[in-house]
Amino acid sequence: MNTLIDFLSDPLYTKIITVVLILLFAYILRGIIVRIIHKNMKDMKAFYKTKQLINYVYIVFVVIMLFSFWNKSSSLSTYFGLASAGIAIALSDLLINMAAWLFIIIKKPFAVGDRVEIDGNAGDVIDQRLFQFTVMEIGNWVQSDQSTGRMVHIPNQTVFKHALFNYSSGFKYIWNEVHVILTFESDYKKAKGLFQKVADRHSLQQTEDMENALKEASKKYMIYYKNLTPIIYTEVKDSGVMLSIRYLCAPQQRRTTTEKIWEDILDITEAHHDIDLAYSTFRVVK
Repeated sequence: MNTLIDFLSDPLYTKIITVVLILLFAYILRGIIVRIIHKNMKDMKAFYKTKQLINYVYIVFVVIMLFSFWNKSSSLSTYFGLASAGIAIALSDLLINMAAWLFIIIKKPFAVGDRVEIDGNAGDVIDQRLFQFTVMEIGNWVQSDQSTGRMVHIPNQTVFKHALFNYSSGFKYIWNEVHVILTFESDYKKAKGLFQKVADRHSLQQTEDMENALKEASKKYMIYYKNLTPIIYTEVKDSGVMLSIRYLCAPQQRRTTTEKIWEDILDITEAHHDIDLAYSTFRVVK
């Protein structure tokens, strides 16, 4: 009993208990606030940003409390000084992740909603936290950058170790290509003109948006495109003449636009008998 009284009467331990109780209260209060906001806020994107703001405020509060306790507890300074080196080594990955989190927050190499690829993992960023960020995976066994449904949790420190590809930041459109191989006997010039109309039809409505996006991107990056309209390149392959339809589209619309273009191309080959799709063949010349 006397030991307990002595423990509670010690100012140092009283401070420890006080700090622990305050942090526990703050943690519970944070959870209650988040739940109330979740029930009353219908916009999930706005809720996510609000929740992240509350989390950041909570983290800052915890740091301030611990720093205040550290300064007022001079008797523990020597112990913490000796232990800090060992803790830093043991928790090096966590500390690097925290530093990377600050880098992501300040420099903004990506934001929630951006489509990114890093260290072989590609997807749309759906969450961003102190130690890791999460992407909804695209690609892998699914073609044309479609979602697989899997979530990939990536440590923040990965941005320090690997190149980061951002599909959405800066200029928010990407170049996509559809390759069509015609037989050597086909009228490729006629096909090229018809394919150009197809490409224009699926991208002209976005030309003004693309120009505005390019102007905004050029304020921050050295991005310059002489021509934003679709173009078709001609190349000879072993099995025929390849026409490459190159056009700009939003990253999330890559598969949709490819499908629409291919459907129009199939209609053209069906309607014009002098335009035929090629396939691998063997010719025997006697």
